[in-house]
Amino acid sequence: MSRFLDARYQALQAYTPGEQPRDMVYIKLNTNESPYPPAPSVVEAITAGEVELLRLYSDPTGKELKEKLAQLYGVQPDMVFLSNGSDEVLNFAFMAFGGDGVTFPDITYGFYEVFGDLYRIPYEKIPLKEDFSIDHTDFCGKEKMVVIANPNAPTGLSLPLGQVERIVASNPDHLVLVDEAYVDFGGESFLPLIGKYDNLLITRTFSKSRCLAGGRLGYAFGNPEIIADLEKIKFSTNPYNLDRLTLRLGVATVEAEDYYREACEKIQKTRAWTTAQLESLGFQVLPSLTNFVFAKTDKMDGKALYLALKQRGILVRHFTNPRICQFNRITIGTLEQMQALIAAIQEILEGNHEKL
Repeated sequence: MSRFLDARYQALQAYTPGEQPRDMVYIKLNTNESPYPPAPSVVEAITAGEVELLRLYSDPTGKELKEKLAQLYGVQPDMVFLSNGSDEVLNFAFMAFGGDGVTFPDITYGFYEVFGDLYRIPYEKIPLKEDFSIDHTDFCGKEKMVVIANPNAPTGLSLPLGQVERIVASNPDHLVLVDEAYVDFGGESFLPLIGKYDNLLITRTFSKSRCLAGGRLGYAFGNPEIIADLEKIKFSTNPYNLDRLTLRLGVATVEAEDYYREACEKIQKTRAWTTAQLESLGFQVLPSLTNFVFAKTDKMDGKALYLALKQRGILVRHFTNPRICQFNRITIGTLEQMQALIAAIQEILEGNHEKL
């Protein structure tokens, strides 16, 4: 680091994205991207005319996309916030609502802790239960902002609506943020609670189920006052946070909803097949409602398996946290990609057995 970096940030541990190596062609099952391309109509939306208009600023309000999302999900446009990936919503939410502190699970999306450190917000990490599930009672009556990824990552486990509602109802004076990045793969959305509670904020992303990870587009639902707070932060930092092409892609994506529902269904079917195959090989696989599975085997060290797969051109995500270091998070790709994964694991385990 340079000698000019503010002392407040010198000890900051930045978020580590999933690796993106370029030394060979990999089967990428490490960053929870969709294995499917955007809908054909989305690809066609980027015309020469749209590119020519890049000389003009984008709409800072994102009016058309907000209206499309509001119509799709049955809310009012002033209950929708648009962002440069859902990480930006999280960033603004920590800034705007974290003054009394924040609490979140100890094993969850790593950016929550980073934002807490970045803004010097005191945070409490509540341990997951032995089975990696969340005890919702641990988050009731906290008198601080509550952040829960549901389904959670990297575990893939989900809380039922009733339990999340008890968390929201028991923290009436503080925001409860539910991160629904993976909800479209079989999870239960808490959007029906938006009109009932003024302290609930739900974040979503186009990166997973909408095949647009490279487009950097996120959004959130909340009561109009919360959304206005987020807009205030946005217009005080980067009012043109979404470029013209991303906004256009977002509109076209919402208009192609049927295509993406079918893609999510295919991923869920492939997830079930992959889970069954891994379990047949002796793996423990947590019951996932996401586009990934979290799995380990007693037959081989988790990091060693990750490295062996990487040598064979298959990337999965490994974590160093001692409690989960024997697990690997495996993104669900196409059936052909998952067949290649299972074949590679069989080969690795057989070779490992021979060494023993």
